[in-house]
Amino acid sequence: MLSGFGLRTFWAIVVVIVAAIAVFAITHDIQGAIVAVVGGIAAALVAAGTGDETAAPDESTAMTPSVLDDVLDAIVAPVMLVQDGRVVLANRAARTLLGTHILGEDARVAIRHPAAAERLGTPGPIDGERPIELVGLGTRDQRWEMLLSETSEGQRIVYLVDQTGNYAAERMRIDFVANASHELRTPLASILGFIETLRDEAGEDAEVRARFLKVMDDEARRMQRLVEDLISLSRIEAEKFRLPDQAVDLAQLVEDTREELADAAGDRGQDLVATIAPNLATVSGDRVQLSQMLHNLIGNAMKYGRAGTPVTIALKRDDAGMIRLSIRDEGDGIAAVHIPRLTERFYRADAGRSRSLGGTGLGLAIVKHIVERHRGRLDIVSQVGVGTTVSVILPPSSATPKGGVIKG
Repeated sequence: MLSGFGLRTFWAIVVVIVAAIAVFAITHDIQGAIVAVVGGIAAALVAAGTGDETAAPDESTAMTPSVLDDVLDAIVAPVMLVQDGRVVLANRAARTLLGTHILGEDARVAIRHPAAAERLGTPGPIDGERPIELVGLGTRDQRWEMLLSETSEGQRIVYLVDQTGNYAAERMRIDFVANASHELRTPLASILGFIETLRDEAGEDAEVRARFLKVMDDEARRMQRLVEDLISLSRIEAEKFRLPDQAVDLAQLVEDTREELADAAGDRGQDLVATIAPNLATVSGDRVQLSQMLHNLIGNAMKYGRAGTPVTIALKRDDAGMIRLSIRDEGDGIAAVHIPRLTERFYRADAGRSRSLGGTGLGLAIVKHIVERHRGRLDIVSQVGVGTTVSVILPPSSATPKGGVIKG
């Protein structure tokens, strides 16, 4: 049975947790709710040990520091309790980030950041203060926010929120907007320049006019492809958490795509070779997106492979029972340093060559998102001077296997 001390402490913690739930329900601020829980529990436990009554030590009193340590260690974010300017409690996350030596240390020295030191060294109320941004804790790439709260006994609770992921996402968004703007502005500037030239004497020469109009048409189509890819990428990202549920015969889709590209590519179309294993299971997928994935991958292999060399498409079931699609070209290959970044938006191993061949810089980013939505895996292996192999591994559906064919 709980003693008076233990019972009061228990109900105080219950009230704190209920209050924190109410805070989250009203504000939808999980960080504020966590700070409320930590501050309330710390205040309840401190207050319980500073009452007027002198109680004989019992089992519940002896366990109080351990319980508080367990509560703090269960919080994944770094949390510290500061009293009289020194760190008196620190959870496991805080000790991992700042070092085990911070216990008993001046809080300004423990965090080692000018903005944090200035605020921690300034007395006075802290309610309503904005979080303090910290850079340099942990690794150089990490970004943190320091939140402060105060207990009823005047101790300060320091709560660090890791904002590295949010910062990286914002950085990607800014880079994406900048790159998209540049990619659209370049052909637009070319079109406007040729229009201005055609208004002058150059427009009177039929041959010059035809050449300029051809360039303008090419640039306009480049803009069109870019806009279509941007819209496509946006749609795929919006659907990435919704599992596709169509039973798609990937073998037939590969063959249909091969025939379509072969007919449209002239002599280069004769270099397409497809080997499809028989009796392959269908995959649960989105047929339109899988077709787009095939067009992008096979189209890339045809563009970047050397003319007259084969582009090999292989579809089979691997040893793990997955459906493996491999597309191999015999081109110049890609240096290893570029491979990890090939699926980034607008990243190009050879920007000049990619643009000259009509690439938007979004093809592999679209492929990556399609593969992820289908719960598959994308692998890229390349050797400079030899060629590149792109593999997509997809889980089979539970549908009845389809009859396969071998095409060459």
